[in-house]
Amino acid sequence: MDLYRSNNFTGEKLREKNLSWVDIFEEIPVKVSNSALISAFMTELEPDTPVTQRDYDRLQLSSSPFLERNMEFLIECMDDLSVEQQKFQFYYRSLTRQQAQQQSWLQKRRDENKARKAAGEEPLPEEDPSNPIFKPIPEPPRLESFLIANRIANYCNQINGVTGQSFSRLYLTKALHDN
Repeated sequence: MDLYRSNNFTGEKLREKNLSWVDIFEEIPVKVSNSALISAFMTELEPDTPVTQRDYDRLQLSSSPFLERNMEFLIECMDDLSVEQQKFQFYYRSLTRQQAQQQSWLQKRRDENKARKAAGEEPLPEEDPSNPIFKPIPEPPRLESFLIANRIANYCNQINGVTGQSFSRLYLTKALHDN
């Protein structure tokens, strides 16, 4: 919560707090119970009824629309995560380029200072605060990539649940068909 309040989701702060994308959301347990009327109704159902065509229709073997929609959402999230990754790659390339420029500038300044000392002049300071290559490049926040990674995990879990239910329905249909 401290990171959220300060809106400071940099890599350093996340490592400091030992946070990952899994820790972004906290699940709160919810208990759902049946009312007494539903329980009474369930006990009055007929135990063995013959299987009809309507029973087969209730199985709804097609889960394509739900699965298709979740796959589309998953693909969109993967695209968003790719964009976030490109932002970080650009940041690290810029940081590497800046460090190389700093080293080059410092080497030139040291050479210049050696020449000034040899000429008996006062050496110049090595780091010039007015030089733009010494201004730090801000790290992009990682909150968005953590949220996207969490959404990807949720969509994968939903897809896994749907496919598991589909397999259960297929096995149930096969068992009903064999009888």
